[in-house]
Amino acid sequence: MAVLWGIPYLLIRVAVRQLDPGVLVLARTGPAALLLAPVVLHQRSWPAVGRHLKWIAIFGVVEFGVPWYFMSNAEQHITSSLTSLIICAVPLFSILASRFTRAPEAIGPRRALGLAVGAAGVALLVGLDLQGGNIRWIGYLLVVCVGYATGPLILGTKLRDVPGPAVVCGATGIVALCWLPYDLGHWPTRISGETWTSVAVLSVLCTAGAFLVFFELVKEVGSSRSVVVVYSNTALAVILGVIGLHEPFTVGIALGFPLIVVGSYLATGVGRVGEHHVRGDANLAVHE
Repeated sequence: MAVLWGIPYLLIRVAVRQLDPGVLVLARTGPAALLLAPVVLHQRSWPAVGRHLKWIAIFGVVEFGVPWYFMSNAEQHITSSLTSLIICAVPLFSILASRFTRAPEAIGPRRALGLAVGAAGVALLVGLDLQGGNIRWIGYLLVVCVGYATGPLILGTKLRDVPGPAVVCGATGIVALCWLPYDLGHWPTRISGETWTSVAVLSVLCTAGAFLVFFELVKEVGSSRSVVVVYSNTALAVILGVIGLHEPFTVGIALGFPLIVVGSYLATGVGRVGEHHVRGDANLAVHE
């Protein structure tokens, strides 16, 4: 997950040089839905899509439709490093959001320490560089954080028993259809090979493939623990930004990465009792 969700920051930055943010949302979701449709057909999961259409649509809007538009807008104006830093607030939003569920996940001292250490590492990783970051675009990314924190909660509660390909195919298909009318009037006259390649990787690997993996991750470790992967995402995003986009290499990169590793370990680790509980839930989902 860290790899699949670490490279989009670079690819989005490249794609929005030519594509309107709304067009990029369609370009990511439409092909992903088409790729997964045969899988859903083979699994005979279309009835499940119909039965859970409401929550699949809501999941698509809060995870894809709104966040990807706002993030693409922001990356037209701020660096991928700063973007990834702000997205690292997702675990904190997730913990707050889980307080409103019927069965909130326990946040013990170890996990709380891990979240704090990881957040400190991310701050060092990008060198606390907020220069050039307009408050408007930072606000856009906070909206993304809310969506990214809410989506896993929906997966872990309302869509837990729905096959992953059915959820992702249905959600991306709905989002693509919603954006289609807007994109017909904003399609670019020319798209370079570099942009097409970026979009292809974003759609096939970072959307269709990544969300199938993430769906299983939520089942295995829970919604709030699963989003801690954004700490590792940021490490990769900053490295790719330095290499591919020539963003500055700061002292924070050297100091922050070890803290991210430690923070992720502490925040995702569980004791024997907690591990038994999580594994039991996963096994129950398999039997169901």
